[in-house]
Amino acid sequence: MHAAGDSDESERASSPSRPADLNPPASVLDIAARLERAGFETWCVGGAVRDALVGQRHSDWDLATAATPEQVMQLFPRRTIPVGVPHGTVGVLDPAGVMHEVTTFRRDIRTDGRHAEVEFGASLDEDLARRDFTVNAIAYSPSRHVLHDPFDGRGDLRRHLLRAVGTPADRMREDRLRALRALRFAARFDFEIEPATWAAIVGSASYLGHLSAERVKEELTKTMVQVARPSRALVLWRESGALAALVPGLAGVDAVTVASIDCLAQPGRTIDGDTPAAASSTARADARRLRRLAALFLEVAPDVARRTLKALRFSNADAEWIASLGAGWQALGPEIEHALLTGDPVPDGAIRRWVADAGRTRIASLLRIASARWGAQRASGAPAPMPRTVAAVYRRAVRSAYRDAVELVDLVIDGDDLIAAGIAPGRRIGEILRYLLAVVLVDPTQNTSAHLLALALALGDGGPEPASGAAAT
Repeated sequence: MHAAGDSDESERASSPSRPADLNPPASVLDIAARLERAGFETWCVGGAVRDALVGQRHSDWDLATAATPEQVMQLFPRRTIPVGVPHGTVGVLDPAGVMHEVTTFRRDIRTDGRHAEVEFGASLDEDLARRDFTVNAIAYSPSRHVLHDPFDGRGDLRRHLLRAVGTPADRMREDRLRALRALRFAARFDFEIEPATWAAIVGSASYLGHLSAERVKEELTKTMVQVARPSRALVLWRESGALAALVPGLAGVDAVTVASIDCLAQPGRTIDGDTPAAASSTARADARRLRRLAALFLEVAPDVARRTLKALRFSNADAEWIASLGAGWQALGPEIEHALLTGDPVPDGAIRRWVADAGRTRIASLLRIASARWGAQRASGAPAPMPRTVAAVYRRAVRSAYRDAVELVDLVIDGDDLIAAGIAPGRRIGEILRYLLAVVLVDPTQNTSAHLLALALALGDGGPEPASGAAAT
């Protein structure tokens, strides 16, 4: 076995008392105990140790061990998943089916800036030395209740400082993703970035294009999910050059847009940004995630937003949702803001038209994002609608979305009815239906078969064009 406590330095870095805030799950303790009974030194490592030390819940506990992947799989037959055997990692399932990563102590042989070739047989200290930041290079022995902290990560936690392990430029060169992780960690924990580490991050900007789109998407999403105030991270993205290098469509994003994201609800407590802690909150968390992303792209041209999001490997559905909210804001935002700033009552017809133009399923999210943006405007000293006014319009709009006729399918007649009444099939049918919807948005009582057919026949016989002002609100 490798004994991390053999050196004087290691003893000074280890705490002899049981850390009060560290409570690994019983299943993790069982896995560690089985490895150590077999003669393999084993430690809890990574984000779970870090988060426990700052008082944050984290159930995704990983282990580092002297056992090789093959030895781990032999110790846990029928309970392992070979998630990364060449890199030393085996997933071990606990009795509840939760997977915990168990990784062999390792040292890097060579790296291409993203993937490392590793060698087993390293010591714990060598394993910790290959990690990114000091706060992530703290190990905890669940059998001896000892913390091993050779790089003073606990001191950096107390100082609210993010510092690379060893030489910062080397750490960034080994894995370019570390630059983005640094920006997220600094924002999540409200840490300052140590100057040499910051210089290495800035120096990495021109190399970030080597990262896969999936990795960039993952970091952007984790920022929206994990960080209470994403504006801090996004400002760091911009100042470091990462934003221009990776998402050029957002390079010119303004301060109000960035600040507005902080005014939207955080998607919820997550386990290292991947899975909401409560399964019942998944849908709500996903909606909040999308709203934060939509707020970031709110003033980007919809076609640019759509292309950018697809290039980052967001799903077509997410890209379309975010782009459509941007289109809705750019078409309606100035009008809604002006109407709410005047102090005059907003007509029901205007509410219905806003719902129709934004979309029944999108109006609530659009107004939530607008409210966040107006909050950021007020904070900057610019005039903006007040929260009480926005809340009142929001309630009216949501009621209208699910009560009123705001889409073509809500009309009591359809294209078949128009054809049966004698109007020739073709493009004219769609034009007439859109005109009839505009009429109904102004006066819902006109949504009757007799009245709409009479209007349609008048149009079909050469009456007012559908684009005329007869239905204007």
